[in-house]
Amino acid sequence: MSDTTGGGSSRWKTFGERVIYDNPWVWLGQVDVELPDGERFWHHVVRLHRAAMMVLVDDQDRVLLLWRHRFVQDRWGWELPGGLIDQGEEPSETAARELEEETGYRAGRVEHLVTFQPMVGMVDSEHVVFVGRDPEKVGEPTEATEIERMEWVPLASVPGLIKAGEIWNSGSLVGLMGLLMPEG
Repeated sequence: MSDTTGGGSSRWKTFGERVIYDNPWVWLGQVDVELPDGERFWHHVVRLHRAAMMVLVDDQDRVLLLWRHRFVQDRWGWELPGGLIDQGEEPSETAARELEEETGYRAGRVEHLVTFQPMVGMVDSEHVVFVGRDPEKVGEPTEATEIERMEWVPLASVPGLIKAGEIWNSGSLVGLMGLLMPEG
């Protein structure tokens, strides 16, 4: 296992930043950086709100997936329920809230699965994924415009959906592959 603190010889130094664009959802700016070789320049950086999502699994080894269209890529795909973490909200609360809003389900048990950054280098957008078990249907989804349909999909068919390109967004890929990964 590598040292997560690093030795420092390849660490970039920062000297400040300037805002290009800022709103409640996205910050775009430039950071004054110096490389280990002494080269110094302004590097573009995007900061997005943290996000949380839920892999909801039932007692038949099925996962609840949402069929959604993403206009930026103009593409359909299966996704996990999730969304942006509100100010003062814990990631687990966000995952549970989004699960209920988007699907009408609650998880009886929730545990942290993985935290990751989907696009390091220029984008800061932490994603926190949870596994929910013992699902309970508590009502109808209140976010009716976000999904085309939802389905309980056998976990055994998830690798095929990934290979077919039907599961393609980073949060869903990381969450589902993390759940399917053998413990070692």
